[in-house]
Amino acid sequence: MMDVHRANQIHTRFQVTTSPPGPIYNPPPSFQLLSLGSASDQTPCYINPQSNQSSQRDRSTPHNIIYSHNADGSVQQIIPNAPVSSMIQPGRQGKNIPPCFLPSVNEGMQRCSPQQMPHYSPHSPHQAISAAFQPPFMHQMSLNGPQSPVQKQPPFGSSSFTPCGGEGSSHPLAVQLTTTGTISDFITNAAQERIITPQSPISESRYGLDPELLPSVVKVMEEDRAEWEGKVFVSEPFSRLPPLATTSCIIEDNGNASPFAIRSTCYCVPCEGQTALLSRLPMGALVTPLAKQNAGEKPLLVCNQSECIIGCRCCGASMCPAMDWQDCGQRFYCPFCGKLTEVPWQHYQPTKGVNGDRVDKDKRPELSMGSYEILNTQKDEPAALVLAIDVSATALRQGHLEFVTQQIHTLLTSINREDGDASDIRVGLMTYDSRIHLYDLSPVLTRPHMLVITETEDLQLPVREGLLVSLKECMDGIDSVLQLIPQFSPESDDPTGVSMDLPVKAGLAVLQTLNCPGKLLIFHTAPLIEMGLKNTSSGFFGCHKPKSIFQPSEFAVSLAKECIHQGCGVHLFVLSQQNVGGAWPGHVPYLTGGALHKYSHLQGELDRERFSTDLKTIVETDTGFKAELRIFVSKDLRVSGSYGLFVPGPSPSQVAMATLDERTTVAVELAHSRALDETRGAAIQAVLSYTTQNGDMRTRVHTLTLRCSRQLQDTFRLFQAQTLLTFYCKKMYCSVLERPLQELREELQTDVTEALASYRKHCCSASVSAGQLVLPQYLRALPVYINSLRKSEVLLPGLRSSVHQRLQQRCQVLSMDTCSTTTHFYPHLLPLPLSADGSNPPSPVDVLRCCSASLEPRGLYLVHAPLTLLLWVGTQVPIRTLVELFNTSCFSSLPSGETKLPILDNPLSVKIQSFINTLNSKAPWARKIAQLLVAAVETVLLSQLWVVKQGDTCEEALQRHLVEDKSPNGGASYADFLYHLHVNSVRMLQ
Repeated sequence: MMDVHRANQIHTRFQVTTSPPGPIYNPPPSFQLLSLGSASDQTPCYINPQSNQSSQRDRSTPHNIIYSHNADGSVQQIIPNAPVSSMIQPGRQGKNIPPCFLPSVNEGMQRCSPQQMPHYSPHSPHQAISAAFQPPFMHQMSLNGPQSPVQKQPPFGSSSFTPCGGEGSSHPLAVQLTTTGTISDFITNAAQERIITPQSPISESRYGLDPELLPSVVKVMEEDRAEWEGKVFVSEPFSRLPPLATTSCIIEDNGNASPFAIRSTCYCVPCEGQTALLSRLPMGALVTPLAKQNAGEKPLLVCNQSECIIGCRCCGASMCPAMDWQDCGQRFYCPFCGKLTEVPWQHYQPTKGVNGDRVDKDKRPELSMGSYEILNTQKDEPAALVLAIDVSATALRQGHLEFVTQQIHTLLTSINREDGDASDIRVGLMTYDSRIHLYDLSPVLTRPHMLVITETEDLQLPVREGLLVSLKECMDGIDSVLQLIPQFSPESDDPTGVSMDLPVKAGLAVLQTLNCPGKLLIFHTAPLIEMGLKNTSSGFFGCHKPKSIFQPSEFAVSLAKECIHQGCGVHLFVLSQQNVGGAWPGHVPYLTGGALHKYSHLQGELDRERFSTDLKTIVETDTGFKAELRIFVSKDLRVSGSYGLFVPGPSPSQVAMATLDERTTVAVELAHSRALDETRGAAIQAVLSYTTQNGDMRTRVHTLTLRCSRQLQDTFRLFQAQTLLTFYCKKMYCSVLERPLQELREELQTDVTEALASYRKHCCSASVSAGQLVLPQYLRALPVYINSLRKSEVLLPGLRSSVHQRLQQRCQVLSMDTCSTTTHFYPHLLPLPLSADGSNPPSPVDVLRCCSASLEPRGLYLVHAPLTLLLWVGTQVPIRTLVELFNTSCFSSLPSGETKLPILDNPLSVKIQSFINTLNSKAPWARKIAQLLVAAVETVLLSQLWVVKQGDTCEEALQRHLVEDKSPNGGASYADFLYHLHVNSVRMLQ
């Protein structure tokens, strides 16, 4: 039994020190130490301050975490000899830190043996107490469980603690697992001193950890920005870890693809499959095939198919620098299948040097570049634009048709005035209610002819010519039809609504008849009916529902497959507020590379501006059609899974997509089939075959070559947290179709816990105590990223989360690239100037930590994310600032919610307006935010933003984005989550 009485007499101090080298292994440069232990006087934290041998077991129990930065490979002492009071928040001073078990107010429980203490999980904080014990407030105490905004959590915190073995003794670390005692031994005597309400997320940890001393995402990004911002990163075979996706830099392709096109989760692949499993982290890659070149980079080189060297004839891989030339250039070795391929005599060139490079290497992009494009000799039909407008009785009563037709006319007129291929686009027009109205726009006709199709079950088009006509030739005809549409008289009033498959099947039939790809834009107003269901309720609890709310119906998947085969991308504009619980129409649009755009109040100015911008962005975005992505990996590896916003095919190494753009990203998971050759390394190749807007058939090739190692520490050293976050996000968001959400959240926590335990066991010196949290250098931000993913609305719905909102957010995030995904799960919190006098203009790099402690009542703060733009206004903001920015001198009269900043003629207003417009210009799409109070999806665009006043009811919208705090939906704070990761990882090794 430990001597707990002496442990209570120790005055605890904290100190961050360098861990001494072990007897066999010295810590690598990626070695990070975060102390959870206590130190007395100047004793290092890995040495127990107690002299009594009976208390030596206290080393293995964690306490407070203190962050230590070691960018150069060393651990720096941040707060030497700092007492507890200097690191614990003021509200926690003078209190002992409770153990890893969450306290309970119940007393008189039975004793529990060590065998009754299973692995702790934040999903069930009372598992470690007793299997038979059912404590009160189960949901309120759960770190990631549902919380009511009315009920309060049970109290946490203590001023005294009674560990097993004696009374009145302090418990500086987690309780020892080898001792026995009553449940009351793990309960604080003053637990009711502090009440935590879910409505007010706070940065304070329930275990007394100071969040400011934890690893910071902001600091990690600042360090990477300081190293690479505006500089050149040379991407060459077996290169080092690239800059973060959030860092703007110039990539020089020297034989390896740009990390913005293909980014590996780890840049040092384990040679053995057993070593990869030992790391507990996934091995895979993120592929963004149509990623754009950054400013200052060389354009992507294009070669003709007839002039390009043919790739491997055995596996189909394209030519790349990873091919190994042999026999003086007569044949080459393919790393993707391990076979030799003869070179045609037309493309033969001798080799030179000891490396065996061809003499024409520098003249051929397929031999010298990691990314290049092949222009095929064949040509496909140019893509078309099909417009389908709802003219049902509901749409005519709403009064939206006049505005919609005006916006369509304005857009087509601007395209027609442009020079180049854009003005040659073919356009088709149709209207629909319970029937389909096609329009013959042939220029030989004096006016367009309407063709009405009443039989919609087996759709047959009466004509082919005139349905798709060049915009230059049919602009007058389209103009005349658009003027007449608002004047239509309703044929019938169907209260059940219009099935969403009707316009999709009609538009698809037009494209199939002329055998061309294209974009189908549907402007819908009537109530929605589920696809494939006739004369049935569209309620969410109707029949024929899939098992998961995220799972599309079989009819929707079948229709999406037809669109993918034809290369038809569906974009749906819903122009009215739909009934709660109605069918969600977004499955087919998102599965075909399109999107769902909802406008609850199109009569308002904000929605009208958003509609205009969305429409223009969709038509003008560069898009690839009829795309097929093939993934090739080294012969000793295999593709075990692929994740993204697409319909899964028979093979995970082949992905078919109807349309894709520059931000479409697919995650692929890799696994070992046998041991890799350390000298050859590992290679990943992504080959995208697609058709452009004007009908050119192209093949884009990205090849990434990685080094291999038999040492586990080399693998941990070259992982990247942002890439792992994006990979986990796509995998988990795809897994929600089949698996329970709680199981996915537990899997995320288990993976990270086992990874920390593995790194601790295999990559640390033997002298590292259990009171020290050990993190690899480039995985310092992984815990906060994973915690943000675990408590996202998709995996952990809140009390005010609607089903449609979660479905929409899942699809939007799945289509994001690495940079957008990272910013979504850790938004940028930017301070704004209060005056224009002598202050520097706001900058996106002036980022603060996403926690409530970063917000001051005298400040203005902007929350910037791909789907969010929030402006938080403190109660003590100077009156002058309110006048210059909002044109009001009273805080209570400020507009709250979605609004538009007034355009005022003063330096502060001009400066902030310009900054907001700059952020919006870099956004991947129209910004959208879920209005939690009404569970409707809104959009923030241009100068429009969501204004949140301190203390206002809308402040919950901001709290969801302060990811380091406890979230309103019950998610754990970053400090508590990191604490439990460490506790569980230490227990795994005991």
